Amino acid sequence: MQISDLRIFTEPQQGATYDTLLAVAKRTEALGFGAFFRSDHYLAMGGSDGLPGPSDAWITLAGLARDTSTIRLGTLVTPVTFRSPGVLAISVANVDQMSGGRVELGLGAGWFQTEHDAYALPFPSTADRFAMLVDQLAIVDGLWTTPVGETFSYTGTAHSVKDSPALPKPIQQPVPIVMGGAGKTKTPALAAKYAAEFNTPFVPLDFFVTQTGRVRAACEAIGRERPMVYSAALIVCAGTDEAEVARRAAKLGREPAELRTSGAAGTAQEVADKILAFHAAGADRVYLQVLDLEDLDHLDFIATEVAPLLA
Repeated sequence: MQISDLRIFTEPQQGATYDTLLAVAKRTEALGFGAFFRSDHYLAMGGSDGLPGPSDAWITLAGLARDTSTIRLGTLVTPVTFRSPGVLAISVANVDQMSGGRVELGLGAGWFQTEHDAYALPFPSTADRFAMLVDQLAIVDGLWTTPVGETFSYTGTAHSVKDSPALPKPIQQPVPIVMGGAGKTKTPALAAKYAAEFNTPFVPLDFFVTQTGRVRAACEAIGRERPMVYSAALIVCAGTDEAEVARRAAKLGREPAELRTSGAAGTAQEVADKILAFHAAGADRVYLQVLDLEDLDHLDFIATEVAPLLA
């Protein structure tokens, strides 16, 4: 693996200004990582006060599109409950234009009911949210791929479109869609139809192998010709020695032993070994979840000490 196969993944709802995110994105870009991704949430989790407050993912990415030049940008993942499919298609196409074609859309059914309650967002049942996901994928894809000058119509269970001019168009044709999820049949089938990448976040290696196997089978079942990218996401906590690992873990309110089990933690070699284990199991790229956004030295350490061990 190369450093370009590593992507930095952030959780700004835990507390981050735009300037903080920009500093992380610029350092990510300068160090040669493959992409800067952010979550799409409106409420802090795990006891964080979330100060100074949440930021909208696609407004933030629009700013980063203009304030960076080469790094790819995206969400893990945008819930279908936050934006109607038409608005989402327009927003992502706009940001793709603003970035010169560097955007990727992570899309999922959503899960965090508390943030919906906190900001007046409807939170339907799991079955209804999955129906929304089916329609959202079909509509976003249809709006982007309909030839200019033609209209797009679609009748769905949760969302329908009638005679849309299907504008604007993104620069990329198509914008890569990233999907994930633990479903055994419906999720792999949807991913095989629409996704450029299937991401399996924060799961044991054996489940990564099982779930990506289901997606591979779904791709074969429909005779999919374009390759699927398979990726994993791991929380990262790396350091020169145990004292530095412990210091970084403490900033997250976590224990090094737990992070070694659930993520990629420890010395450079330990972190590299965990990443390489997922790579050997079929991960084309790995998202490293960086939670302390003030610790830019952490990014430097990963780039200079961990990445060379992956080559």
